[in-house]
Amino acid sequence: MSPERIPLPDRDVTLRMMPMPADLNQNGDVFGGWVMSQVDVAGAIPAMRRARGRVATVSVNSFQFRQPVSVGDIVSLYAEVVRVGRTSITVRVEVYAERNYAPTTVVKVTEAELTYVAIDAAGRKREIHEEKSGENGIESRA
Repeated sequence: MSPERIPLPDRDVTLRMMPMPADLNQNGDVFGGWVMSQVDVAGAIPAMRRARGRVATVSVNSFQFRQPVSVGDIVSLYAEVVRVGRTSITVRVEVYAERNYAPTTVVKVTEAELTYVAIDAAGRKREIHEEKSGENGIESRA
């Protein structure tokens, strides 16, 4: 299956890195667990900003691997808050890989949705304060 060539999203990247040989599985591709770890880190960034403090991952609602990631790929993760509840924040994360540098090919390698819960200094669940109307352009609780 030939990957669909697409441009990187026209928005701020949340996290960008390059996997190294130590991140490979026995087939020479990057471990799915490495990708999942990076998705969790990227998803936590907008969740922490929205919660204005600590968060903990409570669920991986969906996770789809579309293409493998290889050593030398530049991996870009884009995360956005899609829902805010009383104590939880749901984040969508899209992962793209730039490869084959002459010419560069961009492929979407992963998409996921995770839910985080806001926690206090003792690790207990806490409420998320309301944002002003229209702030961040996200769906918020009624």
